[in-house]
Amino acid sequence: MKLMIDIGGAIKTSVAAIGDNYRPDQLSSKLVAVVTNLKPRKVFGVESEVMILAALDDSITSILQPDKQVSAGSKVT
Repeated sequence: MKLMIDIGGAIKTSVAAIGDNYRPDQLSSKLVAVVTNLKPRKVFGVESEVMILAALDDSITSILQPDKQVSAGSKVT
């Protein structure tokens, strides 16, 4: 799945294998944790600039997200 993610002043592309567990409408406006200090790379022919953090348990993928409202671009510590 190709996602456009606001990281606080910039929109970055992420390609993630989460389509079996999430529909695009479930992700719209959702806060997610991402890694931004990676070298961009092509995934399925699309340049992916950030990586979404998720937990994988057997066939279930769960996106990691803040439990409180935070601003786009907030740092993960």
